[in-house]
Amino acid sequence: MDSTQILGYIGALIVGLVLGLIGGGGSILTVPLLVYLLGYNPVVATAYSLFVVGTTSMVGTYQKYKKGLVDFKTGLAFSFPSFIAVYLSRRYLVPGIPESLFSIGDFQLSKEMGIMIFFAIIMLLASISMIKKGKEKEVSAKSQPYYKTFAQGLIIGTITGIIGAGGGFLYVPALVLWANIPMKKAVGTSLIIVTINSLIGFTGDLQTLDIEWTFLLIFTLISIIGIIIGVFLSKFISGEKLKKSFGYFVLLMAVYIIYKELK
Repeated sequence: MDSTQILGYIGALIVGLVLGLIGGGGSILTVPLLVYLLGYNPVVATAYSLFVVGTTSMVGTYQKYKKGLVDFKTGLAFSFPSFIAVYLSRRYLVPGIPESLFSIGDFQLSKEMGIMIFFAIIMLLASISMIKKGKEKEVSAKSQPYYKTFAQGLIIGTITGIIGAGGGFLYVPALVLWANIPMKKAVGTSLIIVTINSLIGFTGDLQTLDIEWTFLLIFTLISIIGIIIGVFLSKFISGEKLKKSFGYFVLLMAVYIIYKELK
């Protein structure tokens, strides 16, 4: 095992720690870690990220369920259209993206570059949501019609499939604003959606990619250890302050990815 791989496993532990400490965001570290440190192709990296995120979120779902913070009915309502979109994105959309998207003069936007830039844009949006402190929304008893939930699930699921992140930072505001779920319960409910979407989306990659199972399982196991430690430490550390600090870190990383891809 070389030093780069050791650093990669340390990164896996950090991914889990972040998930455990602030309840989300750790997944958006996984793709840059796999691409820039461990040298994986972005398509492979986004596939591996889905497996890591899905498995660690499963652990997080159980922990939230024990505290009564998971709304299974609403979570499954969002999951159905989302996992369809994630699976189809990984099975057909991502493999179908042309290797060269477009070129202007000497500049050519490749498929790999396009995926990473799109990922960075989503990271920018996620960082803003982490940095911006909002008031918890007062919820009403009335929920929106299911056809709206279905359409929203399709859109978020497609984004999740392309970038290989769980999408928790997208589902939490969706559950609060559209499904009228209180913030704390929205965080727990989002984990069940992320678990289902990520693992089903990953099955779409099983038919198009050769998976390094030994590496992926070790990486995932270390992330799970990280999330368990993170949940324990969260009892002693302010999650809100950590979330804001992590938001600034994600912002800087997003800018770095765009710079690195376009230079």
